Amino acid sequence: MEQFLIVCPLVFLAGFVDSIAGGGGLISFPAYMLAGVPVHVILGTSKLSAFPGSIVAALRFAKSGYIRFKLALPWAASAALGAVGGASLALKTDEKLIRSLMVVVLPVVAFYVLKNKELGGGEAPDRSEDPDGFRRMFFTGLAVSFLIGGYDGFYGPGTGTFLILVFTGLLKLGTRDAAGISKVVNLSADIGALGTFFVGGKVDYALGIAAALFCMAGSYFGAGLVVNNGQKIVRPVVMGVLALLFVKILAG
Repeated sequence: MEQFLIVCPLVFLAGFVDSIAGGGGLISFPAYMLAGVPVHVILGTSKLSAFPGSIVAALRFAKSGYIRFKLALPWAASAALGAVGGASLALKTDEKLIRSLMVVVLPVVAFYVLKNKELGGGEAPDRSEDPDGFRRMFFTGLAVSFLIGGYDGFYGPGTGTFLILVFTGLLKLGTRDAAGISKVVNLSADIGALGTFFVGGKVDYALGIAAALFCMAGSYFGAGLVVNNGQKIVRPVVMGVLALLFVKILAG
């Protein structure tokens, strides 16, 4: 019961934050760690709790016309393949090593996610209608989706934000299009990783399903907000949860 009381409210916040600007894993991962869930089970269970929320957010973006499926679907397939590879590698990696990586990498990821003052805001020009530019963008998107999908399968926090930053900065998509496509790509990666962890027997179904319901609720409310209001909510919530995590680590 203690695990549920810790994980579920924080996963609600994770879904809320993730649907606005990505980075929900920066909250959900520490939540599972604070609750004392084994590392490999965190990797599997966090995917189970995350992907229903991604479905809710993706549907709301689709309803608003912000998902370009001719880009989203191929990139999603590439991300799923990468996630299967990343998750397979994680299952072969010692749990102590992964925990050590979490302690080092989590604050680094948080720094890169939160340092962007326009996180979740602004509009990049969309130049994808040029045929040559579109082809370059399409194949570059396949490659980066595969790589970020691999990261999502092996570890995960910050995936949504990395996708948005790459889609807007490197691929020159508009912010709302990038946010919508990133939901489909992230969802596909989560499903690919979840299937791998399911086969490996590293999913806590009771905790994951309960957390998924909270994540869906958070995603629903978060996706209804204007994107450029996200930074006001993301920073204090993420920093607070990371502070709790490191207090727990220092306390042993």
